[in-house]
Amino acid sequence: MAFSNIIVRRPCPAVCDGITSAPELGKPDYENALRQHDAYIQALVSLGLEVDVLPDAPEFPDSCFVEDTAVLTRECAIIDNPGAGTRNAEAELMEPIIRRYYPEDRIEHIVAPGTLEGGDVMMVGDHFYVGRSARTNEEGIRQFIAILEKYGLSGSEVPLEEVLHLKTGVNYLEDNNMLVSGEFIDKPEFAKYNKIVVPEEEAYGANCIWINGTVIVPEGYPTVLKAVQDLGYETIVVDTSEFRKIDGGLSCLSLRFTALK
Repeated sequence: MAFSNIIVRRPCPAVCDGITSAPELGKPDYENALRQHDAYIQALVSLGLEVDVLPDAPEFPDSCFVEDTAVLTRECAIIDNPGAGTRNAEAELMEPIIRRYYPEDRIEHIVAPGTLEGGDVMMVGDHFYVGRSARTNEEGIRQFIAILEKYGLSGSEVPLEEVLHLKTGVNYLEDNNMLVSGEFIDKPEFAKYNKIVVPEEEAYGANCIWINGTVIVPEGYPTVLKAVQDLGYETIVVDTSEFRKIDGGLSCLSLRFTALK
């Protein structure tokens, strides 16, 4: 699926206090995070995309990770209900932005007690794999798949055992190619794909994003970069090391879609 639109949100100073499962990496340096975010935006612009850069939201430390607020499909927009308590209202903040791009009758919602975060959703054509995680629960997945089926799309659950989000360890690059690491290497759900196995020491690098034939790869993961290039993709390398400190990767920082209006 080709994309024409991207939404990103600038990091706020409170990003230094974002949620993390790896405190040993230290807190982000705010000024460096801004520079890395600038470079991320420039990479997207260089691909000819219309990039909607939202202002920072000081009350939400993790709000630069816009991917968790919504899932934007070719048929509808699904406003998420994030499972992390401190992030729950971020979806409400994003909804007026989504309304710029999707008509009213194509906007759906995940509602309590269901929870769902976009980092747990991986699109493969018209099928969506959904990770059941600490942030996305059974009821959220049930609602999500019901919405997809309403629009002629489909979805299936993938149980997670080790990682925060589904796309922490598996990402689809189109053309039947899939980057996999850790627990996803042997998942039966992905047996039919051409799997590129990412070594454990470069697991963070599995979170790449495909945009219209080019793959953006995080800086510092040479095995991943070579594997992607060997598949014939054009590549752009972007440093997201400050965001890694608060459990964020390349995909987390943007919503990628084609507007319906």
